[in-house]
Amino acid sequence: MTGTSAAAEDPRSLSRTRVFVVGSGLMGSGIAAQCAVAGYFVTLEDLSEELLRKGELHLRRALEGEVRRGRLTPTDVSAALGRIATAIGLRRADAAGIVIEAVPEQLELKRALFRELEAVASPQALLVSNTSSLPITALGQGLADPGRLVGIHFFNPVLSMELVEIIPGHRTRPESLERAREFARSLGKTVVASRDSPGFVTSRAVAVLLNEAVWMLYEGVATREDIDTAYTKGFHHPMGPLALLDLIGLDTALAILDVLWDRFHDPKYRACPLLRTMVEAGALGRKSGEGFYAYPPAADAPGGPKAPP
Repeated sequence: MTGTSAAAEDPRSLSRTRVFVVGSGLMGSGIAAQCAVAGYFVTLEDLSEELLRKGELHLRRALEGEVRRGRLTPTDVSAALGRIATAIGLRRADAAGIVIEAVPEQLELKRALFRELEAVASPQALLVSNTSSLPITALGQGLADPGRLVGIHFFNPVLSMELVEIIPGHRTRPESLERAREFARSLGKTVVASRDSPGFVTSRAVAVLLNEAVWMLYEGVATREDIDTAYTKGFHHPMGPLALLDLIGLDTALAILDVLWDRFHDPKYRACPLLRTMVEAGALGRKSGEGFYAYPPAADAPGGPKAPP
């Protein structure tokens, strides 16, 4: 990985487009890795060297996991790493044709970030939010040109998950939407479209399932192991809901539920008190080393130790 940035490229040519990813956490580093594997030059940005070092570690582990699964070769990984630069601050966003935010699921944080990005990014750059629940129209409030903002919801682990959701805001231009589709497909992803409704398709559906599992644990209906086993063996889910919460991040799941509750005021979206308490205690799942299960230090990376059933 390098610390340099390429000159601005023609955003109409995907093969020549530089991608600027804001936020080097699990999602941001995964998105950066996916783009680099697909041949894009990428700048991965965060607020400090410490955060970037953690992001680079997540990124390398994700790529190594794909080698173990036989999906990439060591040569592929080396080439991908050579296409990734890092940066502190947003200055280098001006060289990108596609700018993707992957910061925490907080409306005001994302809104403020997009206002900053609009000021520094190329006027032709596509602005992308990786939000898993927040309406794209709401994120675009305050932008001079909300027509170039679109949602592309990636899934964790990004390199392994085939699906992305694409969500246009009320003012997203058709050409921006089509460009987002083309970009997602160039990453090898299957695209589903959602209108701009909180939670879209996937987060709205899975939030209820995951929250109900936490309620069952909270009420003593069954143990965590039996709840997860019931889902994996009874419904053929690849992972139990509590283990999946640990993978997603309990803070992310809580943020999604809070968005759905605020927008719909439907009791089915009321977060279980146990989930909120665990987030307040810092038990966020794999990324913190502790959630519904405990994880060794390397377990937060795709391809690391497997979650319980």
